[in-house]
Amino acid sequence: MASKLTANGVYEGSRIILPEHREAYVKAMSEQERRGKPVLDEQELQLIEDVLMESFHEHTTVTLTVFNPFDDEVLRGVVTAIDKPNRRIKLVRGAEDYSWPKIEEIIKASI
Repeated sequence: MASKLTANGVYEGSRIILPEHREAYVKAMSEQERRGKPVLDEQELQLIEDVLMESFHEHTTVTLTVFNPFDDEVLRGVVTAIDKPNRRIKLVRGAEDYSWPKIEEIIKASI
């Protein structure tokens, strides 16, 4: 006669995962996918600043790639304001759609 404690008995077959444990596991797995921010050289930083200033003065549309630890975000719009103390820009994407990406988080910019 087999014991209920082994070989998929009562205790073996009644395993459950608490929601708190599942959330902790999912969070730990997502943290493993986190990546570091790339280091940009001075020339690339100067190019990004030139593109931002051109969009600000000429009102041209720019495409920005903003760093995110999990997946980079691509934004298109016109730079309408530059907040120097906080080092961020106002990027208008539509009539009422805008965002304030930080200049340090921009890893690529093109017109």
